[in-house]
Amino acid sequence: MSTIGPPLPDPLPHPVPADAPAEPGGPAGGAPAPQLDRPRMTTLQLLRSNPVTVAASVVLVLVVAVAVLGRWIAPYGANEIDVVNALQPPSGAHWFGTDALGRDVFSRVLRAAGVSLQVALVSVAFAFVVGVTIGIVSGYVRGLLDTVLMRLVDVMFAFPVLLLALAIVAIMGPGILTTMLAIGVVYTPIFARVARASALSVSVEPYVQVSRTMGTPWWYIMGRHVLPNVSGPLIVQTSLSLAFAILSEAALSFLGLGVQPPAPSWGRMLAEAQGFLGQAWWMGVFPGLAIFLTALAFNLFGDGRRYVLDPKQRTIIEARRKR
Repeated sequence: MSTIGPPLPDPLPHPVPADAPAEPGGPAGGAPAPQLDRPRMTTLQLLRSNPVTVAASVVLVLVVAVAVLGRWIAPYGANEIDVVNALQPPSGAHWFGTDALGRDVFSRVLRAAGVSLQVALVSVAFAFVVGVTIGIVSGYVRGLLDTVLMRLVDVMFAFPVLLLALAIVAIMGPGILTTMLAIGVVYTPIFARVARASALSVSVEPYVQVSRTMGTPWWYIMGRHVLPNVSGPLIVQTSLSLAFAILSEAALSFLGLGVQPPAPSWGRMLAEAQGFLGQAWWMGVFPGLAIFLTALAFNLFGDGRRYVLDPKQRTIIEARRKR
């Protein structure tokens, strides 16, 4: 006896011939198979994806290594005088030649890297601490304190950078410590402005307002909420300021107001080479190249950091990577 009703489904699907056309929307049809999203690139990966930033990082690593190990890898002493071999051109014995006193230019360039980098790091660290403190306090507290502090910053901005540094050195006397202080004071207003602009935008965020309402101490709010959120622009500004600090130290030393003998300095070496450029070009070329490459590397590294910290640029890079 037969029953009426819907047919029962097959227990197993029918095999599909190998030459059968693919169904639309399938893996071989019109719609592509879904792809899994790649994880977002970290800041380090973004930096490594930029060849210019990688090259600048390599140069900076070499400069730091030379600054730290210069006294051990230099073949001669920085002030080792050999009048008999004065003004010798570059050779196997003296890779960068010798100066008017017979001192090895290569050894002096290596030893001067430590002095120039030390001045730049200490001066920028001073400017960072003082400037960021002024900027964050000014942007967070606002009111009369903000007005007074920013007017003082404006007064410092009114003076040209080198002129203000020269005035400080002229008052306090030449020397390496004075040079550090002068350059640090000159770049303090820049950090103050950057920190204040970032602190103004962060201080109006809801989580900061909630912390204020709950009675959280102001110093805890600035250290816990404000400072971490302004670190991005400050890191970029630090890299750029290091480049200008190298140039400022070289300029002051060139004028005889920075690093004093017998300590070697790239700017001082340029000053000593003035009277011998036609006779011994190497005396000025190699210190000048050291200044140029170091300042350029700091600038390019700072631009690379700014490039990857920009949210728009990160979005563009991620979009290109997913294509």
